[in-house]
Amino acid sequence: MLAKSLVFFIGIGVVAGLTFGIYLMDVKNTSQLVFVEGSSISVVTEKSDFKKGEEVIIRIVNSGTVPLTFSDASYGLRITGLSGILMYTPVSAQVISNLEPGDEISFSWNQIKNDGDTVLEGLYKISAKGMNDEENNVEKSTTIAIWK
Repeated sequence: MLAKSLVFFIGIGVVAGLTFGIYLMDVKNTSQLVFVEGSSISVVTEKSDFKKGEEVIIRIVNSGTVPLTFSDASYGLRITGLSGILMYTPVSAQVISNLEPGDEISFSWNQIKNDGDTVLEGLYKISAKGMNDEENNVEKSTTIAIWK
């Protein structure tokens, strides 16, 4: 026969686990695309976990209500390790690019770094940076994981 205190603590553990699980499901927002009033940019991938060598499709969306300007045709796209070391930026012409409210541009990354090596498994930060009509920086990032 089980002791009363053991049954009591197992019951508390089950209730606490259920409550914490429901809390995480409600609080954890997996939506990367949120439209707002003013200037905003969103970086969207189709999922957050990728297999090694799998193509990563990245969408940069103007999720605000004002046009955004970018200094080149890469739309400020940068992929870095979590430590901040640059892994990849698209090769682009030095032309000023614009993104109107609601518009988007897509990029494809084959998990190859700028130096030609394949990235290792781990976490990577994808960010985009532009400017609004008042020349204030608008930046957004998302994190993806690459696994075997």
